[in-house]
Amino acid sequence: MYIVTAKGLTKDYGNLRAVDDIDFEIRTGECFGFLGPNGAGKTTAMGIIYCFMPPTAGVVNVFDIDVTDKPSLIKSRIGVMPQDENLDPDLSVFQNLIVYARYYDIMKKDSTPIVWQLLDFVDLKDKAQANIKNLSGGMKRRLLLARSLLNSPELLILDEPTTGLDPHSRRDVWSKLNHLKFNNTTLLLTTHYMEEAEKLCDRVAIMDKGKIVTIDSPENLIATHGGNLEKVYLKLTGRKLQEEIV
Repeated sequence: MYIVTAKGLTKDYGNLRAVDDIDFEIRTGECFGFLGPNGAGKTTAMGIIYCFMPPTAGVVNVFDIDVTDKPSLIKSRIGVMPQDENLDPDLSVFQNLIVYARYYDIMKKDSTPIVWQLLDFVDLKDKAQANIKNLSGGMKRRLLLARSLLNSPELLILDEPTTGLDPHSRRDVWSKLNHLKFNNTTLLLTTHYMEEAEKLCDRVAIMDKGKIVTIDSPENLIATHGGNLEKVYLKLTGRKLQEEIV
């Protein structure tokens, strides 16, 4: 069963084609990754899936619903962990989650136990009353993860979930994501970290210049092309993953 299907997905910004006629399907319960450097089109593709922007052409269905038909219904069933930290700096850790829950029409009396459960899940219960300004980078990423889970999403979208984190904090986030996957939450992530894709993803779509070069499991890609995912990317695209695409 597929939770997301896309056929001929295209997105233009004026004369720039950010996503160029791509097809993919995401299975319920898997971790699917868009792999590529900045500018490859992966974040744009994800933005269309969670109804942040409409496609220029093609059809995208989430939960068997066209993203241009009932975006509010789709959004109510999705959680999003953005790449940029956009927590409210004037509120405490606890207040950030309580206030955000109102976007899903969850009243405080109902959201309070949910918030405590999520803070426990991301190991931030002891920071509940702390101001956002006093959190480390790793703590902020974990809080963003907790916020994305307030509505118990069926599909969790993660845009570069561990960008800027040290190795220990990165592995801590990976552990939380693997726990969610084990409990049947479908994960969709973008990353340019090879190890992240290998540790988390059941399948990856390697993207370059707005196109999908191939879709397969990390294990199959490495077995077919040798080395690791970094070398696979170089072999398939002719560029290193860390190169910026202008």
